[in-house]
Amino acid sequence: MAGKLEGKVAVITGAGRGQGLAEARLFAAEGANVVLGDVRYDDRASVADEFANNGLVVDLDVADAGQWQAMVDQTRQRFGGIDILINNAGVVAPSVAIIDLDIEQYMRVIRVNQIGPLLGIKYVAPSIIERGGGAIVNISSVAGLGAIPGAAPYVSSKFATRGLTKVAALELGPRNIRVNSIHPGGVDTPMLRGSESAKRINYEPKNLALGRVAQPEEVARLALFLACDDSSYCTGSEFVIDGGQMCALGTP
Repeated sequence: MAGKLEGKVAVITGAGRGQGLAEARLFAAEGANVVLGDVRYDDRASVADEFANNGLVVDLDVADAGQWQAMVDQTRQRFGGIDILINNAGVVAPSVAIIDLDIEQYMRVIRVNQIGPLLGIKYVAPSIIERGGGAIVNISSVAGLGAIPGAAPYVSSKFATRGLTKVAALELGPRNIRVNSIHPGGVDTPMLRGSESAKRINYEPKNLALGRVAQPEEVARLALFLACDDSSYCTGSEFVIDGGQMCALGTP
């Protein structure tokens, strides 16, 4: 049987490890050709070998417009076009109060988490339009639904991603492109394990209804749903996958 993404081409940012790599593996298993973009790979050679037949591994700084254009050109040459964009790349910053915040540190988070998805849509959407339509999924966060003290850069960027999603859904809906956002809580990735700030943002497992953080593959399955025809009437919406975290925190 054909997979849910048979014949599709999907670009996934932040795909060198963690959640993005899990998404790439699942999409490939469902029949897609996958373009993995990142500035950091735990083992680039092994990733390139894993996706040698159905993938393209590229260096992609999502805050660099020129690298986006180069990636689109490479993808067109290799696979003919793009059907799906998963804006997954993201960073966090150390926890600090606004009055003590270093502005360059703030801007680093904004460039990756906010400008990155904007550039992705700007440069990839025309290729999706050429293919007759498709799907864009922006990875936001529960921090895009509620504030967290000490996390102004991250919260601001993730709220912006949520708003960008809705604008893009309105603008691109007539071109047959659906745009949705995913809002994970804690996910067991190298970023969460290696950052005290990320752990604080995503809270402790004991505070979650399910008593644990998510595995990357669980978020990948939600991304697959939004990327394929199973979600054909979903656009401009937030999809929360947080193990019940927002039950305690409340939503706007």
